[in-house]
Amino acid sequence: MRQFFKFTFASCLGVFLAGICLFLFMISVVTSLAKSKSGDDTVHEVMANSILELKFEQPVPELTGNQDETSPLVFLDKEKKAGLTDIVYAINHATTDSRIKGIILDERTNGLGFTQLKRVRDAVEKFRASGKFVWAYADMYSQGAYYLASVADSVMLNPNGDVELKGIAAQLPFMKSLFDRLGVKWQIYYAGQYKSATEPLRLDKMSDQNKLQTREYISALYGSFLSDISKSRNIAVSELATDADELLVRRAGDALKYKLVDGVGYYDEFLTALHRKLGIGVKTPVNSVSIDEYTHSYERNRGEGSDRIAVVYAEGTIDYGGDTEKDGQIEGLRYAKMIRKLRNDESVKAIVLRVNSGGGSAVASDMIWRELDLCRKQGKPVIASFGDVAASGGYYIAMAADSIFAEPNTITGSIGVFSAIPSVERALKEKLGVAFDSVRTGKYAAGINLWYDQTPEEAKMLQESTDTIYEKFLNRVGTCRKMSRDQVHAVAQGRVWMATKAKDNGLIDKIGGLNEAIAAAASKANLKKYHVSDYPKQGDKLEMFINRFTKKQSDNDFVSAALRQQFGEEYTDYLDLIQRMTQMKQPQMRLPLILHIK
Repeated sequence: MRQFFKFTFASCLGVFLAGICLFLFMISVVTSLAKSKSGDDTVHEVMANSILELKFEQPVPELTGNQDETSPLVFLDKEKKAGLTDIVYAINHATTDSRIKGIILDERTNGLGFTQLKRVRDAVEKFRASGKFVWAYADMYSQGAYYLASVADSVMLNPNGDVELKGIAAQLPFMKSLFDRLGVKWQIYYAGQYKSATEPLRLDKMSDQNKLQTREYISALYGSFLSDISKSRNIAVSELATDADELLVRRAGDALKYKLVDGVGYYDEFLTALHRKLGIGVKTPVNSVSIDEYTHSYERNRGEGSDRIAVVYAEGTIDYGGDTEKDGQIEGLRYAKMIRKLRNDESVKAIVLRVNSGGGSAVASDMIWRELDLCRKQGKPVIASFGDVAASGGYYIAMAADSIFAEPNTITGSIGVFSAIPSVERALKEKLGVAFDSVRTGKYAAGINLWYDQTPEEAKMLQESTDTIYEKFLNRVGTCRKMSRDQVHAVAQGRVWMATKAKDNGLIDKIGGLNEAIAAAASKANLKKYHVSDYPKQGDKLEMFINRFTKKQSDNDFVSAALRQQFGEEYTDYLDLIQRMTQMKQPQMRLPLILHIK
């Protein structure tokens, strides 16, 4: 009995002490977050004679803070991840900021898509044109990093480094044989011969149609890539193409020989040159500020007046939504409600829809389209602006707009529909010895599920449903874009287009960025003075921290975050796509592939 009380007391004491520690930890976290909320941790002082460092190691959202982060510890960071809009604004702001003397480009730019890279590059080019210096240094340059660095006044490379210049390739994994071995049968229904999102599940290689469209748009991307570098480095496009095709640049000396870099040296030599440029001694620390910190060093000018233009950022996968609101995703329920409020808000005179999405749920896409269409019919202008990708469902939601703007390298179109439903009946029976049986009041009572192969009647109905939604998609595009059904079908069928071709095909109106779209919205609404507001609103860190713990959280979210951190996006995005295909019990409007350009 004595031992019992001894161990019981020890256990209780341990729980008590752990509770106190957890309580103190929570108090410190809440205090830190509360300070952040009050602004103590979000205002940065920029010293005189500073340089602005541009480094993009992680994916960059369009809207600051609007990224899907699973780990609650992310909210302990000092700032939210700066979004592309704020990054471009910051670079433009630095042009006239006397404290900022120049920009240093970091070699790590893995977090930017190609269109995002071009927007940042164009902003840096304007900064350089103002008379301030732009320098770049790297131990080795990836193609994306060099594309950005090539706009610099001086490009320097480690003596043992290299510049990756080899062309662009799009790579896809095909998993049909894997699922065949596992006994998993994918039952797939699609409309559009170019709608290739399901090809990795039903084929062992790319279809001819998919190769055609992929080759077309990566060739266009590559052309833009070479052209921009050619202008900045004063090297003929043909010479750059030969350098890439023949892999002539394999060492630092090659990069210098073919004029891709201006100098070869170690980082300490680069720093010595930087000290001289800034006019300070070699032992004097360089005043530097990161792009995330710099965006918190001033108040962004959002215009004036009581009239507002609401910029709605639609980025990520389109999903129906549920109990948990997730940043970095376009949830139908959340976005429909948000747009409805904007429609009924008299101070909001126009809406700009900024899209960066490859699509998702057809039902959710239609919900968002409906609310935007009601805005336009109510007399409130709607202008769409496309980022890296605005395809399939991402294109669908924009059809309600009065006009559509796209960046020069935007991937868009993909007007098509598919459904993909796995059956594990054979896998369970042959691999695990598990079989299902049922008693039904009718032959369709069990619904569509994973445990049985679909009957011919069920398969017919699912294909008919897919075809019906595709026809609705075609007719809706035709009505909104003033085209006949057959005209739309000729450029649809799931085919992906670059923005310039999409404009020729009548799918978009103008080539231009977000600022041009906002200006068009102001003109359409006859606004001389207006204030720009961003949506969805990003909560402060304290609210986000509490929500992460109080709202329902899927175990899959934590698993996905762990896998993404360990293996990177290229591996986990395919797993995530398959998971979403399995979970989404509705027809989908989704980009025909996950594009990882090498």
